[in-house]
Order: sequence, then structure tokens, then C-alpha cells
Amino acid sequence: MNEPATTPTPPFPVAPPTTTVHPSLRGRTVLVTGALGGLGAAIVDAFAVSGASVVVHHIGQRTEAEARVAHLRAAGTSAYAVEADVTDWDSVAAMTDEIREAVGPVDVLVNNAGFMAPGRLADLSLAEWRRTLSVDLDGVFLCCRHVLGPMLARGTGAIVNVSSQLAFKGARDYTSYCAAKAGVAGLTRALAREVGPAIRVNAIAPGPVDTPFITPWATEEWKRERTGDLVIGRLATPEEIAPTVAFLASDDGALFQGQVLHLNGGGVMA
Repeated sequence: MNEPATTPTPPFPVAPPTTTVHPSLRGRTVLVTGALGGLGAAIVDAFAVSGASVVVHHIGQRTEAEARVAHLRAAGTSAYAVEADVTDWDSVAAMTDEIREAVGPVDVLVNNAGFMAPGRLADLSLAEWRRTLSVDLDGVFLCCRHVLGPMLARGTGAIVNVSSQLAFKGARDYTSYCAAKAGVAGLTRALAREVGPAIRVNAIAPGPVDTPFITPWATEEWKRERTGDLVIGRLATPEEIAPTVAFLASDDGALFQGQVLHLNGGGVMA
């Protein structure tokens, strides 16, 4: 795998100096889906500071992904970009085959890719309902399904899924998203019982995070409504969320099995 001749350094977010280093992650291959978004990029950085080899997943953003990989390599991180549609069986199978051939089997899977669009149930078409469920729930199933075989054969691995506080508290106009993320929480618990203790499966349930993901509808009124019942009274930043993902995937999180950690500033207290 040849490194590019130039290493552009666009303003990607970088892990803050206070991010904890987890020595057990050094050299492990970590696949982060949806790795170019605000939260995905921060998650990649959280693993990079521990010396992991990161796989940057994207769909239809090859130029951005290659630039991101070049930036990571320039900082001393082993990185590789891969494209796949997480809603398609064959596409995910091809992605995991490509990763295995290029950098080795996946040691850690972070299911971060997601889709969210407002819509009241009374107005939703079946296609709109299925679009959200296909990315946010089917995508988690497919990625888990295609990395689990090699993980089980090796007897080790970690999976961290991204759910949401809305899976537990609900939200007007986001029925499909709430349903999908509740499914992720249930999948996490069931899968942990299926494949533990050798493979650890956990999830996080963030509250609203200040990323481009929410830009299309995040008016000031929307932000006030979403943060009004949070103890912290504000949006979280990706850099506040990402370190917990790395912790759950590391040996430091060995006692966490089938857990959903509520990183939501007090929006849900469990």
C-alpha cells in the first residue's frame, strides 16, 4: 500500500491532549463506520492516540477519505480507507474481505454510521421508515455479522455500537430513529450474551452532539428544545464522546458486557 506523495492537512478534528491512552489497543485494527462525520472523526482520533490501526469507512466520499488517511499517516497513525454501503450484504462482505487482505482482520468494530430525518409517523411512507431502519439498525447487524466469524475464530474482539438517548426517552417527529436506536440497544445486549466473554459487545447512547449530522434541522429553537432538559444544558462535543468508545473497546473496559452507557449530559439517567 503506497503512501500518497503529498499529505494534505485539512482542518480535521484531532483528539484533545487529555484523551486517555489505552496500551491494549496498540496495533489492533479498528473499523469505524461513518468515520468522516464529526463523531466518527473524533472516534478515529481517540483510537489513533492509543496506537491502533484505523480503518476509515465512508460511502461516496473517496477524496475526503483519502485526505483523512493521509492526514492520519502524517501524524504517525496506520490508516486505511474503505468504501461500503452498510445497508447492503454484498457491499459489507466485500468491505470486510478488503480490510482483511489489506491490513488484517478487524479486532474492533465501531458501528457509528447513522441516518436521521424528522417525520411524524402519521406522515411517514414505508420507504422513509425503511431508509432509517436500514442504516441505523440493519447496518449494525450487517457489519456485526461480517466481522463476527473471524473474531469468533480468533476468540477475541470488541464491538461498540452507537445508540442514542432517544431510544430511551423518545422524541416527537423522530419515531423511526427512536425505533432503530432502541433496536441497537437490544441487539447489543443479546449479542453480548451470544458471543461473550471472548467478544465484548457494548454501546453508547449519546444525547445531542454538535456535529454536521444535525445541521440540516438544528435551528436555535431546536437546540434549545433538545438541551432544555439536559443537566449540562448544552450540546455535547464529539471529543467528549469519543474517549468512552475507545475505553469500551480496550482491555480497560473488560468488565463491561452488554452495557449501554448514557453519554447524554443527564438527559437520561439510568
